[in-house]
Amino acid sequence: MKLQGKVAVITGAASGIGKAIAVLFAAEGASVVVSDINFEGAKQTAAEITAKGGFAMPESTNVAREEDIRNLIDTAVKTYGTLDILVNNAGIMDDFSPAGEVTDEVWDRLFAVNTGGPMRAIRKALPIFLAKGSGVIINVASVGGLFGCRAGTAYTASKHAVVGLTKAVGYQYADKGIRCNAIAPGAVETNIGASIKNPSQFGSSRALKGMNLNPRVGKPEEIAAAALFLASGDSSFVNGAVLVADAGWTAY
Repeated sequence: MKLQGKVAVITGAASGIGKAIAVLFAAEGASVVVSDINFEGAKQTAAEITAKGGFAMPESTNVAREEDIRNLIDTAVKTYGTLDILVNNAGIMDDFSPAGEVTDEVWDRLFAVNTGGPMRAIRKALPIFLAKGSGVIINVASVGGLFGCRAGTAYTASKHAVVGLTKAVGYQYADKGIRCNAIAPGAVETNIGASIKNPSQFGSSRALKGMNLNPRVGKPEEIAAAALFLASGDSSFVNGAVLVADAGWTAY
């Protein structure tokens, strides 16, 4: 088992990529805190893990709230004694709005969840990692954080910011035993599209223009496998990097 004895906090773990990561990490020996704003879904994920003999507990968390993040990390340490791995997966989509149509409400909401959430969680986890002299941070970004138009303006900008955050943290704490990397998934079968409320016709037409170049849609378990690599000692020399997992979509 690659994560035997480790403690992992995973946000957005009620479904999709986060759930797949939680299930895989638990199968690899980690004690997992299953965090999500959808608490019922988090409880279901945790129940699936424990039914298979793993260790997991659910936690209700709105990553846009500082109080929730503090409670999440404190609960993990109180329950399992420490924290070794932080996976910032929780995220939402925008409505494909181009720059000329994006509202302050959408912009602020996307940045509060997609960028502010990881920043707050990292800030809270760092003192624990520094005291231990070790720690792993994995941010789930997107190919939309590397290229100009895989979604709307707010989502694209927020995920670019996650990539910048990853690189900054990775280098800042590289000599402290702490690694920070990101995964940039392409199109993956998840329910993140449910967060799209009123898609812009013009924005959608631009953002989806390259979909016909996509070799295939991925499964959450394929992204979880990439996360396991980054969480384990197999990636001990990988830091401040962005691992693209998109079946070659952006290689065109």
